[in-house]
Amino acid sequence: MIVVGVDEQSYSLAALDRAGELAKALGSPIHLVYAVHLSPNLLQAVGMAPIQIGAIEQAQIDEVWTVAAPHVERLRSEGVEVHEHSIRGYPPDVLIDFADEYVCDLAVVGSRGRSELAAFFLGSTAHRVLHFAHCDVLVVKET
Repeated sequence: MIVVGVDEQSYSLAALDRAGELAKALGSPIHLVYAVHLSPNLLQAVGMAPIQIGAIEQAQIDEVWTVAAPHVERLRSEGVEVHEHSIRGYPPDVLIDFADEYVCDLAVVGSRGRSELAAFFLGSTAHRVLHFAHCDVLVVKET
């Protein structure tokens, strides 16, 4: 089974497409995982504003699956079994935990190609998954 970390970014869609190629060749299902995560900075910035966090999270979920829909529909039309999951939590940990819980054979993540300094300060989902997942990891660079 293949798990793919997805969001609305182009590098994520590149990872989805590559995972689809592998899934099709191997006859493997794909589980797409979107980690619903509001950054602490955003929460702090709107801390005094009368907002509904649930509405923001739902808007993020809707956007991700809308952006991914054409890729998912193409894969399904090619016979690939695709499952979509929206899970609340810190993205790399959500992906690692999902891969462990469902005993995935491969985790696929996209990489935006941040510099080492930017990755140090901002974090890197691909880096964390690569080092902490118990399955093989494929990091797809956007071309």
